[in-house]
Amino acid sequence: MDKDRMDELAGDPRFIPGIYNYCDRWCERCAFTFRCMNYALAQEEETDAAASRDLRNKAFWDRLDEVFETTRELIEEEAEEADFDLDEEELQESMREQQEVHEAAQAQPYSRTARAYIDVVDQWFKLNEGLGGDEGDERKSQAQASSPAGEPVENTPGLHDCLEVICWYQPQIWVKLCRAASGTIRAASEEIECFQEDADGSAKVAILGIERSMAAWASLRHRFPDHEDAILALGTLKRLLRQVEAAFPNARAFLRPGFDTDGT
Repeated sequence: MDKDRMDELAGDPRFIPGIYNYCDRWCERCAFTFRCMNYALAQEEETDAAASRDLRNKAFWDRLDEVFETTRELIEEEAEEADFDLDEEELQESMREQQEVHEAAQAQPYSRTARAYIDVVDQWFKLNEGLGGDEGDERKSQAQASSPAGEPVENTPGLHDCLEVICWYQPQIWVKLCRAASGTIRAASEEIECFQEDADGSAKVAILGIERSMAAWASLRHRFPDHEDAILALGTLKRLLRQVEAAFPNARAFLRPGFDTDGT
């Protein structure tokens, strides 16, 4: 895709500006794909769905090169307009500073808890690898017949849905929290308000991922009450939620474009 086409899409009024900055990247489950420029870009680039999923396919790398070239042109144009030169020494210093911020972000208590949650989920799936197979189907039927609360399990999310939600948010929660931590650290050191606002937005996405994951784990426990090891995952998420809400008290009030602004 060339720069002119990208500019044309950027000016399309149907797209909500910045909606893709604070989403969970789950396009298949999103109600705003028609209004997302990021999604439109991906769709235009995906001329062959099967080939685009194959990272070894030459067409994929050719398209990636085109995107890089377009990005490079935009960066150079902005650099010229801002009248600054991309000095190598300054670039290296900037990279060192970014690395320091990155390491500090990963060291935050909530980041460590989110990383621990990744390990908890990995271990759970390792211990319950048959859940999605024949054994899982049999246990699912047994669970649907009755539940501890005496309510039909059909009213809760399906087994596949629960596992899909857990897997989707497992790594993303940590990634979003590291980004949020980076924003807070930079906001404190550089005294730029927009960094904290971005941090609150990322933290809100993480909070939503945490809550959806908790709902999925709770549904799994409802279906399979003998899976006591799911308690560890729920407990870890509850602790993580408390940590995030304490560190980002304004996160829930952050308005994500489109999602929290009536589609505008």
